[in-house]
Amino acid sequence: MPYKPKERIYRSMELMAPVEEVQYHARGYASTFEKYLLFQDIDGPVYEQIDRHAFDRADMSDVIFQYDHMGRVYARTSNGSLLLSVDDHGLLTEANLGLTPSSRDIWEDINAKLITRMSFCFTVADGHFDPSTNTSFIYAIDKVFDVSAVSIPANPGTDIEARCAYDGAIMRARAERRGKIRRLKSIITINDLLGGRQHA
Repeated sequence: MPYKPKERIYRSMELMAPVEEVQYHARGYASTFEKYLLFQDIDGPVYEQIDRHAFDRADMSDVIFQYDHMGRVYARTSNGSLLLSVDDHGLLTEANLGLTPSSRDIWEDINAKLITRMSFCFTVADGHFDPSTNTSFIYAIDKVFDVSAVSIPANPGTDIEARCAYDGAIMRARAERRGKIRRLKSIITINDLLGGRQHA
């Protein structure tokens, strides 16, 4: 399996504006099912896609709503202030941010569009990296730990290096691709040299 068991992984998505008709509520998608660009470097793009059934058996019994995945808890599923549901688009989060003064403060930041993104922390139960398409497929999520409002959208290329390497699968695929390119360049160089000698 190209994911380390129990290794926590983070993904960033857009945080929707608070629901105006319900005071101190905010909602957004912590995950979507469309294939998206995970990161891109000099070796080219790497994509990721979460399966539509990835959350079917995920443990979401006590998920918390945080800011930047750390510190204070503003809402949580176990007390009913955070609701998670899966629809055709992805993992929808709805948070009641009116329980404490600090949670109302973060609601104000979201309402003022100072915070516009979401991220979620999870572990993978089943996944696969396909080097032929440079795509990471997540088939099953084991547990969701938190959904967070985030201050700055994460750079996917930087974050994937720091937080997970899918048990090295992506890194091995990139190294293998570099090796193929080097071998191809060597063959071309040798052929050019041999061709040059033949013409001399």
